[in-house]
Amino acid sequence: MDPLTHVNEQGRARMVDVGDKAATDRRAVAAGRILVSPETAARIRAGTVAKGDVLAVAQVAGIQAAKHCWELIPMCHQLPLTGVDLRFAVTDRSVEIEAAVRCRGVTGVEMEALTAVTAAALTIYDMCKAMQKDMVIEAVRLLEKSGGKSGDYHAEAK
Repeated sequence: MDPLTHVNEQGRARMVDVGDKAATDRRAVAAGRILVSPETAARIRAGTVAKGDVLAVAQVAGIQAAKHCWELIPMCHQLPLTGVDLRFAVTDRSVEIEAAVRCRGVTGVEMEALTAVTAAALTIYDMCKAMQKDMVIEAVRLLEKSGGKSGDYHAEAK
């Protein structure tokens, strides 16, 4: 079994030193959803939520979260992201969220993509909570990643 890379010789957490790694093109795609009522979905789609354009604000929140992931997740490295894009699909009972993140760096961008999806979902919740309190954020997951020593990953279809 490989030794834990985020633990030092005293058994305490550490940030892994990636200084000797070669920079490569990295990409990750994550997804998730927030379950909403048909009424909330209709108002998001129509742009009639009192706080404003829910998806526009969630888009910016997701981008900002990806850029600041290293400040939120203790062992993440600060990465020079070259692209962040979020896509939304509003169904009758959910808002489906997908985030794609890219960089040329020494470590992957999976955490940035997952953080983007989560922040976008939380923003949707925040903007709609006056209408509906029982929304559920679920199924946040990595769909794919490419680049780096561990190679490519593609989640199995469910």
